[in-house]
Amino acid sequence: MARALRVPQVEPGTRSDRLLKRLADNEGVLLEVRNLLTEAVTAGRRITPAGEWLLDNFYLIEEQIRTARRHLPKGYSRGLPRLLNGPSAGLPRVYDIALEQISHGDGRVDPESLSRFVVAYQTVTPLMLGELWAIPIMLRLALIENLRRVGARIAADRIDRNRADYWADQMTEIAEKDPKSLILVIADMARSDPPMVSSFVAELARRLQGQSPALALPLTWIEQRLSESGQTIKQLVQSENQQQAADQVSMSNSIGSLRFLGAMDWRRIRRDDEYCRADPASGPWRRLRQDGFCDP
Repeated sequence: MARALRVPQVEPGTRSDRLLKRLADNEGVLLEVRNLLTEAVTAGRRITPAGEWLLDNFYLIEEQIRTARRHLPKGYSRGLPRLLNGPSAGLPRVYDIALEQISHGDGRVDPESLSRFVVAYQTVTPLMLGELWAIPIMLRLALIENLRRVGARIAADRIDRNRADYWADQMTEIAEKDPKSLILVIADMARSDPPMVSSFVAELARRLQGQSPALALPLTWIEQRLSESGQTIKQLVQSENQQQAADQVSMSNSIGSLRFLGAMDWRRIRRDDEYCRADPASGPWRRLRQDGFCDP
């Protein structure tokens, strides 16, 4: 693992604190996703398993955001080394480490993997004591960021499914009342140029397939549009199912990890054999003992 870790360029922590703004941005996005999903449920629409996870556990997410804000007072991270380049340029190095850990485990955090990851990182470049103490809050922030990432994708897919539901409602109604006019509704949909993405196609297919012979016509039009790019309805339905499964795993892992952080005994990490029983002559390990990091 150590060989795979890059050695980032860092600078002393003198810039303004960007983590509080990032936390506020993430909270805003998550609230918007929650509201969008709540509207869908109220309207009787079907939401994805990841969306259900987010709604059912949003009280926990809000609680963790409040905890993060309480443990991250203004200026908290200014003394931490910051990255000079890369996607996390300007942010604390330890925050980038937390993001990597969350990404590596798809939102899952456990004591063993966390210890191995941080120990491996320090074989490449030692961390400051302040960075080691900051790991819990940085993991919480990284998990909230991961929830925002998944939530934003859920919201975009929900908007596409809302569009599919709108056209499915129109077509189902006209097919029952005046089947001959269905072609006009299909023409309206074509003029609206709906995105041929998996969420739209899968939802429209789910609503229309097996309903009536007349409703096979809009699906034929969709199939023809997809053929222009070498795709089929079946392929996009399969892709959507796979994406929903991946989102559910990432969402459930992230929420489970937030629960884990609240119950974690961080002394277990500090007393880890590789941390505190290493060669006393080894610089970073000796410093940890001297500064009390290994105390029970």
